[in-house]
Amino acid sequence: MLICLMGSSITSPASGGNPLKVTVSILPQKYFVERIGGDRVAVSVMVLPGANPATYEPKPRQMVDLTTSRLYFAIGVPFETVWLDKFAHASPEMEVVSTQAGIEKIPMKTPHHHDGDKNHWGPAAHSGVRDPHIWLSPPLVMVQARNILSALIKADLAGRAAYEANYKSFIMELVDLDLKITALLSGGDTHRRFLVYHPAWGYFAKAYGLVQIPVEIEGKSPTPKTLQRLIDEARQDGIRTVFVQPQFPAKSAETIARAIGGHVIVADPLAPDWGKNLLHVVEQFKSALK
Repeated sequence: MLICLMGSSITSPASGGNPLKVTVSILPQKYFVERIGGDRVAVSVMVLPGANPATYEPKPRQMVDLTTSRLYFAIGVPFETVWLDKFAHASPEMEVVSTQAGIEKIPMKTPHHHDGDKNHWGPAAHSGVRDPHIWLSPPLVMVQARNILSALIKADLAGRAAYEANYKSFIMELVDLDLKITALLSGGDTHRRFLVYHPAWGYFAKAYGLVQIPVEIEGKSPTPKTLQRLIDEARQDGIRTVFVQPQFPAKSAETIARAIGGHVIVADPLAPDWGKNLLHVVEQFKSALK
């Protein structure tokens, strides 16, 4: 059962001076929780490096380790739909925290063509699929950070002062990062559209006034007709870069890159060093947008 701990009554501290054991779904969350929890928490990650959070299946060892976690920080990635109830059943003493609480998720973007309408990249209204990639927008990470703080305090009241101090420091880090990204992506020498294989960057694009054009549609490779349309429109827009992530195949992206005389660049939304990685990706976007 999914629980947002904003109103939870759990207040017992971590016992015996040992770190509070918690589990997160993906590596960027580990970054967030450790920024706030510091040395009072020990964080395990469910989706292992290189794995796909859309289709991940936990290892038996992970299910065993989960029984020692006090908190599980969910974020809304697809594998959680299948596994969160199983986690709760296997570890009844563990609380599941919805870190996405308070965030309105946007529809995934898919290409649909309308003759004479240049702005034909829009929401997948027919599917109702909502974008889970909320960790790629610093303003939305601020919301997640507040939910993480509340959960840690309620699980370990003795650590409240430390958690609150770390939280304030992390928020300042996020504000600084947001300002840097805004400055890097501003200016009249850039267009605002970028091409990606998997549509992971929708919230990022929304936060910084960009338009994400996806190759993949709801986990499916594009049809030949759609692929050709992507190529034609990339040429029309002067796009020469296709961004891919290492968790997905790059064949279609490479086909488009060859056709437009461009190249493929890896932009990993699941890198463990979240802040450094995001700035690295922003530099890549900035170069591609010129």
